[in-house]
Amino acid sequence: MSVRTRDLLGGKAAVVGIGATEFSKDSGRSELRLAVEAVGLALEDAGLGPGDVDGMVTFTMDTNPEITVAQAAGIGELSFFSRVHYGGGAACATVQQAALAVATGVAEVVVCYRAFNERSGRRFGSGVQHREPSAEGAALGWALPFGLLTPASWVAMAAQRYLHTYGLTPDAFGHVAVTDRKYAATNPAAYFHGKPITLADHAASRWIVEPLRLLDCCQETDGGQAIVVTSVERARDLPKPAAVITAAAQGAGRAQEQMTSFYRDDLSGLPEMSVVARQLWRSSGLAPGDIDVGILYDHFTPFVLMQLEEFGFCGPGEAADFVAEETLPLNTHGGQLGEAYLHGMNGIAEAVRQVRGTSVNQIPGAARTLVTAGTGVPTSGLILAADG
Repeated sequence: MSVRTRDLLGGKAAVVGIGATEFSKDSGRSELRLAVEAVGLALEDAGLGPGDVDGMVTFTMDTNPEITVAQAAGIGELSFFSRVHYGGGAACATVQQAALAVATGVAEVVVCYRAFNERSGRRFGSGVQHREPSAEGAALGWALPFGLLTPASWVAMAAQRYLHTYGLTPDAFGHVAVTDRKYAATNPAAYFHGKPITLADHAASRWIVEPLRLLDCCQETDGGQAIVVTSVERARDLPKPAAVITAAAQGAGRAQEQMTSFYRDDLSGLPEMSVVARQLWRSSGLAPGDIDVGILYDHFTPFVLMQLEEFGFCGPGEAADFVAEETLPLNTHGGQLGEAYLHGMNGIAEAVRQVRGTSVNQIPGAARTLVTAGTGVPTSGLILAADG
């Protein structure tokens, strides 16, 4: 896909299966077992078996090699295996890579997966503990000595600038947290099931790094999620409705770094997501008004507001009011703030459920969903739609 021209991927592949383990704070089992459980459940959901799979995609940060998961899940020969970099920014790109493989005949059935013990094992929120010298790590060297050691601290820099630019207060971020927790409260799979919050709760939560409060930050989760992708033609012979991959895109902006792109001309937006947005709209022929549900990556609430603005759902600085008006159903599974933090893969699953009509918080008539991956890093996005 070019950042300048429309691509030809849309409509050639579809998501036909989704599967997840329970979401917990202490899974009590290995990350490999979590991955294998999720893959098995996704294949069962798709009406396929391990012998049908010939491709696998995951994240570079995943500890479960493609061939190891394949062996443990009873999958045989693979003609395609791949990994996508940049943490949560990889989520939708795993599905894009699967779709590319299917569309070009490199593979017929591709499983995308992500599994980790992110709460009971390595906790990403704890920040940088030790890092070997690398070109990639050099950018962090300009921030770490001054105390910017955690993802929350990196995002807080951009969040503060956003508030300053548009004359807002930290309360603006509360609308995202309240919306996510509203949907999580009615989702039995969500960690915060039955626990909605109010704007007052958000404002009373403790500071993590100003202007971010506790309820602006996603949770830490143990669990696994898998997604099965195949051709649209084959999908029509499978038992459950498919979610057609209408468009898929990756994006990195100018002066892009991993979470510390502080030397850009403007810190009040997300240029990487702007690249994704332009490609998705161009390739799909759709516009913001055509989207029925938005599943936007919500590791931190300020970046949800910026994403809405980059996609053109509202003007710069207007996203807090846009969320408060509930014009677009947002993160109907509860998001990573309310359901689980699975590097965005659980958001893709929710988008599939909305298209199928099976979400616990189903939006009537939902036919097109927008899904985004992690921001602040090179990222990705999808538009999924009902077949026909």
